[in-house]
Parts: sequence; C-alpha cells; structure tokens
Amino acid sequence: MDYKKYIAGRLKADGVSYDDIYSAIAVPPAADMGDYALPCFKFAKVLRKIPVVIAQDLAAGFAPDGVISGVQAVNGYVNFTVNKAYLAKEVLNDVLSEGAAYGSCSEGAGKTVCIDYSSVNIAKPFHIGHLSTTAIGGALYKIYKFCGYNVVGINHLGDYGTQFGKLICAYKHWGDKKAVQQGGIHAINELYVRFNSEADEVMEQEAREYFRLIESGDKDANELFDWFKELTLDYVNGIYKKLNVTFDSYNGERFYSDKMQPVIDELKQKGLLKESEGAQIVDLEPYGMPPCLILRSDGASLYATRDLAAAQYRKDTYDFYKCLYVVAYQQNLHFRQIFKVLELMGKPWAKDMVHVAYGMVSLEDGAMSTRKGKVVWLEDVINKCVEKAGKIIEEKNPDLENKEDVAEKVGVGAVIFGALYNNKIKDIVFSYDKVLSFEGETSVYVQYTCARAKSVIDKGGVPSCYTAEDITPQEAEVVKQLALFRSAVQDAAKNYEPSYVARYAVDLAQKFNKFYFDCKILTAEGGKKDFRLALTAATLQTLTNALTLLGIGVPDKM
Repeated sequence: MDYKKYIAGRLKADGVSYDDIYSAIAVPPAADMGDYALPCFKFAKVLRKIPVVIAQDLAAGFAPDGVISGVQAVNGYVNFTVNKAYLAKEVLNDVLSEGAAYGSCSEGAGKTVCIDYSSVNIAKPFHIGHLSTTAIGGALYKIYKFCGYNVVGINHLGDYGTQFGKLICAYKHWGDKKAVQQGGIHAINELYVRFNSEADEVMEQEAREYFRLIESGDKDANELFDWFKELTLDYVNGIYKKLNVTFDSYNGERFYSDKMQPVIDELKQKGLLKESEGAQIVDLEPYGMPPCLILRSDGASLYATRDLAAAQYRKDTYDFYKCLYVVAYQQNLHFRQIFKVLELMGKPWAKDMVHVAYGMVSLEDGAMSTRKGKVVWLEDVINKCVEKAGKIIEEKNPDLENKEDVAEKVGVGAVIFGALYNNKIKDIVFSYDKVLSFEGETSVYVQYTCARAKSVIDKGGVPSCYTAEDITPQEAEVVKQLALFRSAVQDAAKNYEPSYVARYAVDLAQKFNKFYFDCKILTAEGGKKDFRLALTAATLQTLTNALTLLGIGVPDKM
C-alpha cells in the first residue's frame, strides 16, 4: 500500500487539492514523531488559518482505523502512526511474493529514456575520472528499467578529431603491429604520447593529412582507425563487464558527420546562424551566455555541432521522454548552450534534455590529472580494490569458499559504491581503506549484512506462513524501512540521483543489524521465530534488489 496516498485520500480541506496534500506528506526525521507527517504551513494562505489550527482541524477529522492507528496535531504538523502489525504483514507479503521485482513500478510504461554516459575516447585508456559517469549512468540505466521505462544506454564515443591523424602518423613512424596487438590500448596510448613529445612540423603536417584521409574515406587510414577502435572497445568492454554496465548504442561523434548539415541548414533557415570573425555562431548573449560556436572560420565542425545533430537523431530515432547526459559539471555551460539553441530552433522537446552533472574524483594523494602526469587508470583502481578485498577476506575468513569470486564482488562493489553514495554533484576523494571498511557507510557493510541474513535463512529457512503480533521497536524500524524502498527508487529516478538507493541500503542494513543483535531469531519461540525469519528474508531480498540496481554483486558468504 502507498500510505501517503491512503492518508491524502482521507484528508479533506476546502481549496487544497489531493496532489498538494500528497506531495507535502513526508517521513519525519524521528520515530517518536510518527511514521508520516503533513506540514500545514503552505496551506495557511488558502485556508486563511494559522498552521496550528489547520493541523488540529485535519487531525480531528481523521479517525484512526486498522491502517492508521494514531493521528496527532503537533505545532502545525499532523503526525500519522501506521498500525505496525498491519504494515508488517503487508510489507513482508509484498517483498516475499514479488522477490527480485520488489520496489519496481510501471510509471515509465510506454516512455523511453536515453542516457548518454561513460563516452570513452578511442585509443585512450579509462582513467579514474571516468568512474562517476560510468557508475552513475549505469545505475540510472537499471533504475529507469526497474521503473518500467524503455531505456537506451548510449556510449557517445570520442572518435572524431585531428588526434586520430596524429595516432596514425605515430603508428606509421614507430608502430609495430604485433606489439600494438599485444599491448592493446596502452600501446596505442604510448604512441600518441610519443607523438606529442617528439613530433616536428613535418609530422604535424602528416597528421593533418591522415585525418583528412580518414574523413575522405581512404581505405588504409580507415582500416587503421577501425583497428584502433576495435582494440579500445575490447579493452573498455572488459571494464564494463566488471562494473555490470551495458550499452545499446556506441554511436559516437563520427557517426554524426553526415547528420550535421541538416542542422546547420535549419539554423540558417531560421535566421539563427550569424557570422562572427569568420566563424558561424548562434548568438546567446541575450540569454546570459557566450555565443554557441557552430562552425570554425575554416568550416570545421565542433562539439556543439555534433551534439545538436545527435540530439535530433535521438529524438527522431527513439522519440524519447527524457534524454540524459551524464557529464561532469565543467560542461554546464556547453549543455546550457545546446539546450537553448534547440529551444530557439523551436524544438518542443528541448525541455526534455537533462544534463546530469557530477563532481570530480581524485585519490587521497590528489592523483587524477592527465595534464599533470598524475593519471590513474580505472582498471588499476579496480584491481587494487579487488586485491585489498582479497587480503581482508583472507584475514577475516581464511576458510571461505570461492574467495576470489567474493573478493571480486566486494572490490568492484566498493569502487561503484564509492562513486554513488554521496550526492552526485560532490567532488569525491577516493580512499581504498574507507570504501573497503566492514563498518560504516560502505557497500562492504551492506554486503556483509546480506551474508549475515543469508546465514540465518540457511539455518532457519523461510516460513510459509507467519503472524505479525507484538511488534518490537527494532522489528518496526526494519519494517518501516522495507516499506520505503519503492519510494527511494522512484526518488532516485525523479532526481537523477542513485545515491537515494545507496543511502537507503545503508539505512536498511543498519536497522537490520540493530534488530539482529537485539532480538533472538533462531532461538525465538513459536510464531515470533517465523515472523523474524520472514523479516530477515525480506531484508535480504530488498538489500539484494538495491545493490543490484547499483550494479553491485551480493556474495552468499563473507
């Protein structure tokens, strides 16, 4: 049951709509304030009463029943207490009957969401700066699917630009096919770095010519480029597999080469394209932004040109409900410009474009910057976390079976969770010790809680029937948290914020562990044992669902 809907449906106040009441109902910060609360301050102007009186009137007109056991007006709030036995039976039945689908919904039925994320550059290894876009985008992909949307994951490859001419030139001068094939993307990157440090003007000219040959369809140049692309995708797909990330499209910048001209023509036809110092721009000064550069003075296209073409292609192809761009906050201006240009072009769907901005990631020693030579490869971070997880597991449980598999799930999960637990816009300082802690707000803590619950279930089983009576405060807290999972998922989708799910999982794990330590489960008597086993099974299922949405595996034992 959606208790907010139930409460809102029973509250009546002239001039205040159901939607206004429903949206205002929230979960109080403390248990002694009830399970749900309605602040009445926003209704004072419409009802011409002070909030305290409004709360008293609403509480007086709401008689407790089998669902809501208590109603109280306190300082302008109406606090509602849910019948704990009713809630427990309903929630546990829902979780145990729905299983892996618990928390899902159909609000996205018939709607498509495009998510542009990760967007790797051809011939460049993943560095730690790619972690957030990949983890956030991958989680949003799963969350939207869980909410019933048709989701299109797009890896907008960086596969266009003069750097590829430089790469071919470097390969022609210093490359060895066998060495590059064996070395993969790192061998390619070394060639590119060498070009930038050793190339003279003659080689720079050669590089420009090679890029021209790529654009003009030259067979040899494009075969080399496609080989570099294949090596890159082989490399990144290995990382994506570890991170439980998938894509439906790898259409990159190059794909839109022949799709830019119609956009340029439309800008001209609508009088939006202007010349400025030989370049072609869209003037955005009236909207508080610098001009959006469409064509350089030499006629070359830019990121904006290709992004406009990509937006039009995605709308034409997928007819999206929303199109998300999971890109760092440094690109805020770029996306504001793109969305404004689309709006000026008369695209009604421009309002459905969303820049999901996130903060930067660095290690504790500050390492991240490629320009300063401090680049840290993402694969190294993952491998180090897995290695450290293996050592911790060896110390804590040397007889554990499948230690390598458990270390993989724990280490990879720690990397993902480290990128998702905080609000996405915050900068992250990545600490190996913190993300791998068995205590605190980490995925390891949640995974260990799952293993603890699984151990209890293995010993006691899941009862086919149970009664919910004499609910203890510890049991009630777990039940209430279980009931909030669906809203946590929906809030994550609404706010483009996977941290809602990550924080929910930690909160549930904390409440379950308090129940685990304070209440007997396997040695409880009669119906209480069955109820507590059902509560344990429901917790395990819900935590598993939450971690799965984040792309994190759940070991059976730890």
